[in-house]
Amino acid sequence: MRIALRAAQAAAANGETPVGAVIVDPTTQEIIAVGANGPIGSHDPTAHAEIVALREAARKLGNYRLTDLTLVVTLEPCAMCAGAISHARIGRVVFGAEDPKGGAVVHGPKFFEQPTCHWRPEVTGGILAEESSVMLKDFFRARRKKKGGPVE
Repeated sequence: MRIALRAAQAAAANGETPVGAVIVDPTTQEIIAVGANGPIGSHDPTAHAEIVALREAARKLGNYRLTDLTLVVTLEPCAMCAGAISHARIGRVVFGAEDPKGGAVVHGPKFFEQPTCHWRPEVTGGILAEESSVMLKDFFRARRKKKGGPVE
């Protein structure tokens, strides 16, 4: 999660929402891929940290199936990312902060609980949640202050 937090900090430094993701092989502890949020800079609405990491891992491994790998992400995945995680056959998802507005794992559609979901990873939430949450809150507070909007 610390590596994902560093990726989130890099995203924030680029003006992107601070979300970072890492894909790890749990048997060897090898880091397969790292992703940082990048929709603004890449002009790609799908460039969420999870998608960036999934694409890099698939390219590196030469396979779109990432079975048994672990995805670590600083924020609860949205519906798009949950769908991609399921299609990739990720074995486990570990996330930091919950996302009551945009999350789709423990909030919203609870994607992996739907009968139409073909692959359900093991999910663990709340890992370094406070650090992830504070980074997001600070980022958006600074943006509102910069734009002259309400700070809280």
